[in-house]
Amino acid sequence: MLNEFKTFIARGNVMDLAVGVIIGAAFSKIVDSVVNDLIMPIVGAIFGGFDFSNYFLPLSSSVTASSLAAARDQGAVFAYGNFLTVLINFLILAWIIFLMVKGVNKLRASVDRKKIEEKSEPAPPPEDVKLLTEIRDLLKTR
Repeated sequence: MLNEFKTFIARGNVMDLAVGVIIGAAFSKIVDSVVNDLIMPIVGAIFGGFDFSNYFLPLSSSVTASSLAAARDQGAVFAYGNFLTVLINFLILAWIIFLMVKGVNKLRASVDRKKIEEKSEPAPPPEDVKLLTEIRDLLKTR
């Protein structure tokens, strides 16, 4: 059973998936930083200096805090500002992945086109056929 597991893990697809997940996690942190540190402050400044991460609606009357962290300590809240930040984060990540897949597909199509062009060119005839053709042509001229 252990050998089967080792064989399964050693397959190329599983290793590719593992590398993809690790790179995706690291890339996700970069996108999080771009959204939280660059985009959301600009969006907040455009809309009057608001900090979207602290936007929430209290779901009980016992919540009186003005910051999201304190409000969560007091009771249930609907944190829609955090949701907006995560949604923008997702849209940016999805857009970047879309562009990457589009680029890879374009590259694959280009490679496939080149292969088809190479296959469409007829292969040169073998040397013996060339020699026989030359002999035939010489005999015709006599």
